[in-house]
Amino acid sequence: MKQLVQYKNLGLMPYQKAWELQEELLQQNIHIKTQNREALNNNTTILNTTQHHLLLCEHPPVYTLGKSGKQEHILINDIEREKKNIQFFKTNRGGDITFHGPEQLVAYPIFDLEKFDTDIGHYLRNLEEVVIQTLAYFNIKGERSKGETGVWIDAGQKTKARKICAIGIRCSRWITMHGLALNVNTDLQYFDYIIPCGIANKQVTSMQKELGKNIAMQEVVSIMKEKFEEIFELELG
Repeated sequence: MKQLVQYKNLGLMPYQKAWELQEELLQQNIHIKTQNREALNNNTTILNTTQHHLLLCEHPPVYTLGKSGKQEHILINDIEREKKNIQFFKTNRGGDITFHGPEQLVAYPIFDLEKFDTDIGHYLRNLEEVVIQTLAYFNIKGERSKGETGVWIDAGQKTKARKICAIGIRCSRWITMHGLALNVNTDLQYFDYIIPCGIANKQVTSMQKELGKNIAMQEVVSIMKEKFEEIFELELG
């Protein structure tokens, strides 16, 4: 049976509000798992089951730093950053520094991997595959870069390699949160003030830049939803 996933498009939502919503959904699932474990130990009936969620959104300009990231990868000081109306958060996801902003499609899966596959590496590869196949629909060849999570263009060419999608997650009790950020019509100038993902001397790109035209966000949303359903063998409700 396909896993049923509750889907919601949050629109343009402040980063902190979206983070708090993810945490709330994750903690609800952890609470259910704790109750179920207690029920098993006491030989009583299990009443609830965990619920998968997929949240899609955009954010106002914000830099987020992962647990393993270095703050010196932000190349402007706090005063300059605030003048440019860019927020900043230290997060509990993996990865380094990245940017979120308008016209960038962000996906936050809150999945119980015990109902899919308890292999974090496989989960990350599936997220990459969602993006690779979404890009393929628009005739953009997305690729993996060995040893680097995310999706790239011309990944094998050092002087041409450019990142189009960043991925960073957190997983607790096999419940995931955080996710991926695909540059659609994103203003790439914001990346000039950071070392994206802590990787120096590599470019960042967007679907708009690759195709030389503006891309309808709603079309990207529609295709990405389809690819989540196909690759994870789930049904969005």
